[in-house]
Amino acid sequence: MDATPSPAHCTAFLGARRVAFGTYDEVARALSALDLSAGGLLVFDDATGAQVDHPWPAGYPAPAEDAVPAPAAAAAPSVGRPRLGVVAREVTLLPRHWTWLAQQPGGASAALRRLVDEARRTHAERDGQRQATERAYRFMSAIGGGFAGFEEASRALFAHDAQALARHIAAWPPDVQAHLVWLARDAFDAAPSTD
Repeated sequence: MDATPSPAHCTAFLGARRVAFGTYDEVARALSALDLSAGGLLVFDDATGAQVDHPWPAGYPAPAEDAVPAPAAAAAPSVGRPRLGVVAREVTLLPRHWTWLAQQPGGASAALRRLVDEARRTHAERDGQRQATERAYRFMSAIGGGFAGFEEASRALFAHDAQALARHIAAWPPDVQAHLVWLARDAFDAAPSTD
């Protein structure tokens, strides 16, 4: 299994026209060749849909491995499995939860890891749908808040109704439509419910 994180991607718009997309470095190079003096530049992170400032510092966004500070060189030996990537954090639970965890095979930490892994597997589709909805909404709020049909499109997005969303954004600029549909690609159920 390859543990190397894939590079982060973003998309740049001048007004409602998409002018660059790709890794942050590729977009920075593309933007450096454009005249941005008129303003109207909006750059969005493709993973979150959040607007990001441009120009960004070299190497932005920071690689995922930089998110956790490295242990000090002279640190005392620690308990656990830091070489496996185990990170100690505080967890606050009620006494009944601690009692139950203490009775589980492998102790509290092992039980919590099993519970988290099971929840990730069980709810992966729902979590992906929620993340896609939030990602698409961040983008459409920043770039399309003033467009006709914005409120209706927002309701359709949160109702996970792809057809209604397409109807309400039909008059929006083509590049905005295309990017919004791409960001929202996992926000909709694979098949309509018959309930």
